[in-house]
Amino acid sequence: MVRGRLHGIARYALELARRVPVLAPDLRFSALVPPEGLPADLGALAPRMPLHRSLAGFLSPVEQAALAADLTKLSPDVFHATSFSLPLFWRGPLVATLHDANHVALAREYTPAQALYYRLVVGPRAKRASALVTVSEFSREELARHLGMSPYRLQVIHNGVDPSFQPPSPVEARAFRERHELPARYVAAVGNAKRFKNLELLRHFAADLPVPIVLLAGKGAVAHELGLHENVLDIEELPESEMPLFYGSAAALLLPSKYEGFGLPALEAMATGCPVLAADATALPEVVGGAALRLPPDDPDAWREATLRVLRDDALRAELMELGRERAARFTWDECARRTVAVYRRVLENRAPSAT
Repeated sequence: MVRGRLHGIARYALELARRVPVLAPDLRFSALVPPEGLPADLGALAPRMPLHRSLAGFLSPVEQAALAADLTKLSPDVFHATSFSLPLFWRGPLVATLHDANHVALAREYTPAQALYYRLVVGPRAKRASALVTVSEFSREELARHLGMSPYRLQVIHNGVDPSFQPPSPVEARAFRERHELPARYVAAVGNAKRFKNLELLRHFAADLPVPIVLLAGKGAVAHELGLHENVLDIEELPESEMPLFYGSAAALLLPSKYEGFGLPALEAMATGCPVLAADATALPEVVGGAALRLPPDDPDAWREATLRVLRDDALRAELMELGRERAARFTWDECARRTVAVYRRVLENRAPSAT
């Protein structure tokens, strides 16, 4: 799943891959990567372990046969599926991270093939996994309900925030804005055109804001596609190294998504000192706690008024910035990796002799 723009699942895999060898020097780690290899611009996120190119990519018609062949050749004592690509025909010890239940809870938002894949591959194989991990209490309950299993089969290990997400200096922020031709003050938004991301909410109040909303949605023209107001600026993808600058240079982050298995952008923005306004729905309250303004996802008037308050009230902004940084500091990739290594060790201790 590490290909193109680094969405949350790709970052999860990469953050673990660069930490677990250091935490468990007595174990040997290898990474199974896409057939075309990993992106060349990963920088510090590039895994420092042997890389093996898989025979087929995610959702390829021959993915499952290729995955079985890959794992039979590599013969690992444990395989960690860090995304939804679970090996249906490989019987060895499996740790699987299921980040959310989107593909079944919101099946209409995905292709029939994706929804069918989740029901025919992910669900059945997950039930036979040696250990299951998910990223929030909300996702644990959702996965248990949709896949018909006990929630106690899933262990919650929260995502983290990379130390690179820090408040930029005024000089850094100004240089970032000038480089991307952004105004001196703006409100940030992230997501994509899928309906549950709820970015259409922005069109109900964008015109009432004294600053533009800068939308980063994975590609250009999403604002036009959703019919958003001209006060919404739709920018192209940013390199991962500039994401802390994007958040840290913004006056606030708007995250109106109706369905999140975790909500990593909220934490990353808070770590950079960016006040966050988040939908009071699904996993977002669990992630932001009391460090963000939580709003009904279907009430544009509430979002308008809250955004104006944050823009105009310096004391409120300062409070949200302080609370946000304190909240984000509780979520670290080091702790995520430490707890994940503990899962590996437990599976290794319990594996059947014939599985080695």
